[in-house]
Amino acid sequence: VWQLLTDFADYPHWNPFILYVEGEAQQGARLAVDLRPPGGKRMRFRPTVLKVEPNQELRWLGHLLVPGLFDGEHIFAIEPLGENRVRFIQREILSGLLVPLFARWLEASTRRGFEEMNRALKARAEG
Repeated sequence: VWQLLTDFADYPHWNPFILYVEGEAQQGARLAVDLRPPGGKRMRFRPTVLKVEPNQELRWLGHLLVPGLFDGEHIFAIEPLGENRVRFIQREILSGLLVPLFARWLEASTRRGFEEMNRALKARAEG
């Protein structure tokens, strides 16, 4: 799962939510990320990688325009469950002045995007 998650160049072939990532999964690296929430429009942002723990966690932080206006910390976590089994968890921590204005829409569309990506990742890992 970690190998699939960090192989950004392969995202266009399987990932229905995060369509494109350019950059390296290295702490401090700046990424270019394109995503499309289900039923929404494609969006591009440039997050900074906050944490990389191979086979455990990848975390990045992105901002809309300027920090503090609309910030999103995206967390991908992998928990071992046994031989050849893991639990994959995505979370988004949103903060900033504009978050209350978009909270309801973001929760619904982002959750669906996470679910679609999780199903696609599972199929890819098991395939």
